[in-house]
Amino acid sequence: MPELVVIHFTAMQSAPLARARLCDPLTEVSAHWLLDYDGHAEPLVPEALRAWHAGAGEWAGRGDVNSRSIGIELANNGAEPFPAAQMAALERLLAGILDRWQIPPQGVIGHSDMAPARKSDPGARFDWKRLAFQGLSVWPAPQEAVPDASGFARDLVSFGYPPAAPEILLAAFRLRFAPWRRGPLSPRDCGEAADLARRYPVHASRLT
Repeated sequence: MPELVVIHFTAMQSAPLARARLCDPLTEVSAHWLLDYDGHAEPLVPEALRAWHAGAGEWAGRGDVNSRSIGIELANNGAEPFPAAQMAALERLLAGILDRWQIPPQGVIGHSDMAPARKSDPGARFDWKRLAFQGLSVWPAPQEAVPDASGFARDLVSFGYPPAAPEILLAAFRLRFAPWRRGPLSPRDCGEAADLARRYPVHASRLT
């Protein structure tokens, strides 16, 4: 049964091109849903079946994300904003998925969250905070803590990120929660990571 939703961008120039690739058995890539720029949502794989969208990586201490997740591909070349119609359609789709499968908001993640060393989608222009305000994802409270690389990494793993070098986790964390932030690990990074670990520890959800 699905327990995660993984959000991607297609990194292609149009939804039809992405659909052709996602439906080509030779590519060995697929997803459950494809959302066009205008908000049209197209089902490609039944949600109860496995789709090949996540690849190598893990979340909440477990691999084989394909077997326990629903993949949503957003038509986007990776460098452009996500249109209002597309985001509104995503919100409607996510609300239905979370209700159907009883997935908690912390189970909605990006491809870059579960594979931080190799993936960057849905990217710095994706509005995670907007989803969190509607209960469709999560967002950390603004707070600070003494910078501590090992503690920062430990908190992110407690939240669900796979174990990795602190600099890799920092890049993934900022890509999702603070794409405007630069420089070394900051008190704000550490405080927000601690807040996520405290409010959404993986051992307290059914993601374990």
